Amino acid sequence: MSEELMQVQTEIGEEDGLSTILEIRSLHFHYGENPALKDINMKIYRNRITALIGPSGCGKSTFLRCLNRMNDLIPNTRVEGEVLLHGRNIYDRDIDPVRLRRNVGMVFQQPNPFPKSIYENVAYGPKMYGVRSRTALREVAEKSLQQAALWDEVAGRLQISALSLSGGQQQRLCIARTIAVEPEIILMDEPASALDPIATMKIEELMRHLAEAYTIIIVTHNMQQASRVSDYTAFFMVDENRSGYLVEYGKTQDIFIQPQNKQTEDYISGRFG
Repeated sequence: MSEELMQVQTEIGEEDGLSTILEIRSLHFHYGENPALKDINMKIYRNRITALIGPSGCGKSTFLRCLNRMNDLIPNTRVEGEVLLHGRNIYDRDIDPVRLRRNVGMVFQQPNPFPKSIYENVAYGPKMYGVRSRTALREVAEKSLQQAALWDEVAGRLQISALSLSGGQQQRLCIARTIAVEPEIILMDEPASALDPIATMKIEELMRHLAEAYTIIIVTHNMQQASRVSDYTAFFMVDENRSGYLVEYGKTQDIFIQPQNKQTEDYISGRFG
């Protein structure tokens, strides 16, 4: 990472007086012998939405999965560098990945509700972490569905199959399932790419609302979506070795209106990618 880019990032945080929740330092990631990410350095700010943009294959989703160690589930991978959550490296040997993923939840590209009832989907996480009271589980389910802007649509149908919901409703249910265990950070990997425009708008409105209580990091190929919903944007590119790297990171309005890097300007303007 260039000294110039590091200085810009430092000035971002100092200028806005924001609290850092995640700090990525010299992150490298390999699939076997193949480098997928190289030397990623950036800070993620609390209660803000950060969008990750860039062409296909530049490592955005791989980077996202590094933030809650989902890549641990892939054989023959290797991570170098640090991902600091509240100043603690999540890759330290004594960090439990399962507990980490409770605090850093994830919503995937395709809605993936369990083949259970709406209620059981939302109550699953709290049950797994030891909540046994039916009253407490009911309260968690209602609160989570309300936060996910789904309660009014399903309040009288909590025992029906989650698979009977529309695609947009299923994705909001997956968000409710994620927030039911009270994470601090929500990772979203193209959460609206499989949805129609109306469902996409609901997801975007929901993200802005959720940012009041959670820190959100979203991968998106939709430039308009990134400009609409995010506070900060990170632009990734890929080098000749198919390794992803961070080109530019800053306030979304600056990235889209006055990018500092010619590659960023070309990508946002549609000249490539």
